[in-house]
Amino acid sequence: MAYQPPLEDIAFALKHHADLDGLSSWFAGGGVVDSATTLDLLSEAGRFVADVFVPLARIGDEHPAHRNDDGTVSTAPGTPEAYAKFVEAGWAGISFTEEYGGGGQPWTTTIAFQEMLTSASMGLSLCPLLTQGAIELLLHHGSDDLKNIYLPKMITGEWTGTMNLTEPDAGSDVGALRSKAVKSDDGTYRISGTKIFITFGEHDLAENIIHLVLARTPGAPPGTKGISVFVVPKFLVNPDGSLGERNSLQCLKVEHKVGIHASPTCVMEFDGAVGYLIGDECTGMRSMFTMMNNARLSVGLEGLSISETAFQQALAYSRDRKQGRAVGAEPGSSPIIDHADVRLMLATMKAYIEAMRALLYFDAAHVDKMNTHPDADERAAARDLVALLTPVCKGWSTDLGVELTSIGIQIHGGMGFVEETGAAQHWRDSRIAPIYEGTNGIQAIDLVTRKLPLGGGAVMEGLLARVAADAGETPALDAVRRATASMHTAMAEGRLNDALAGCTPYLRMVGTVIGDWFLQRAATAASQMLAAGDGDVAYLNERITLAAFYRDRLLPTTLGLEAAATAGSAGLFALNF
Repeated sequence: MAYQPPLEDIAFALKHHADLDGLSSWFAGGGVVDSATTLDLLSEAGRFVADVFVPLARIGDEHPAHRNDDGTVSTAPGTPEAYAKFVEAGWAGISFTEEYGGGGQPWTTTIAFQEMLTSASMGLSLCPLLTQGAIELLLHHGSDDLKNIYLPKMITGEWTGTMNLTEPDAGSDVGALRSKAVKSDDGTYRISGTKIFITFGEHDLAENIIHLVLARTPGAPPGTKGISVFVVPKFLVNPDGSLGERNSLQCLKVEHKVGIHASPTCVMEFDGAVGYLIGDECTGMRSMFTMMNNARLSVGLEGLSISETAFQQALAYSRDRKQGRAVGAEPGSSPIIDHADVRLMLATMKAYIEAMRALLYFDAAHVDKMNTHPDADERAAARDLVALLTPVCKGWSTDLGVELTSIGIQIHGGMGFVEETGAAQHWRDSRIAPIYEGTNGIQAIDLVTRKLPLGGGAVMEGLLARVAADAGETPALDAVRRATASMHTAMAEGRLNDALAGCTPYLRMVGTVIGDWFLQRAATAASQMLAAGDGDVAYLNERITLAAFYRDRLLPTTLGLEAAATAGSAGLFALNF
């Protein structure tokens, strides 16, 4: 099954949920962002990923990246050549500052491109994704010297980047990490320690890999307050920009994983490797947080992207596969798409996909607004909204990614459980997304304990007011209001465990209600376009039908989650585990 970029859906989301026309009027990033140019750019990007990356999706799954006896890591056949085309075409740095060779495009455009790239090959997409995070951190916190040495080639993609946080005893609890950084007489540091789960920590796609490594300096305080972050290149860089000697680091192992086989997930050992401090000592976690919103938004996008690919394959299969006789059909077997239950599954996938796309693009547009809008009040309001929505983008979308790819398998029936069709790969690839970049449990805790209190609760209150104004009052919206009040009360009374026990169902409630908001907005826009005779009639009618389906069949699930979100913790801790 060949994935085809859903350009019409992307264009609709950019216009009606990301306000691309409004963005064009104030964006200060330097790139050309008028709607026509942006859509032309994305159309070309879609052609590129369909031609170059889509053919590698199955190959990368069937030929996992592996470590060789000499410590090098080889990716699947054809991957280095495809990545070279990606670099040559200039796609790696479209959103980064023109000062260091980037394209200057808004984050919103990049998210749309990332959706297509991730749909084409999630495992391979992780290489530019990790590089992107490393670039963000260096741009915000690196010295001019570090920026001038590393950013130009990282932005082109000639050099790739990694984030080295996790250790065997320090996963979600980053403050427990033990890696050491000892300062040398020349001002550099010597980094020692072992890091695990390092995406593209070693590979054959680029001539240099720029590791960003969290470590502790001597005498640093315990916990996250004592963490610093360092640039640790695979190859040292000479004063003239050429590559020098190999640094003292190596890949010990490539993990054998459930999915994303095209991506080497490495155990990395640093043995007195030369590192360069970013910012000041003991400010590493502050530096990391500057790129968290974008990174978590990108991981949330994986839930959308892999769901889109699974949907396209399931839809094609349902049209071809004949089984049983549909109600009212002529004698003989009918395509399974004519059976009501299969249509229910397909509609569920499609409605959630459109809701996810709207949310993620909306959030990306507000990332642009908080960074570049000329009005300070607009920037501040956008910053609060991004903070509130980012854990929902990551948690809700990646949970849905697992559920919808599983539905895709179900539509295939027994053949979905057979690797021959490729349907199972989408589920296997999706399963990591709720885990990394902060587990979804952590996203839910972040939403309740750190984001609900923003503005004394006014940020969430304002968002729910917008939902009511655009989509009307619903029992589901009332349920979210009651659950929100319950969370505030539990925290105010010091019943933290009661709040924590309901965080995960609460995040699901919020995501589901916001999804309805966006689909109702889409239906309103579609109705207006139909009245004006503007647009494809069948496509616009589908927006209206999807909104009705979501409200009738998916939104009511929110009501069933309220009891779980507000039940407290007593029943959990009464269990004798």
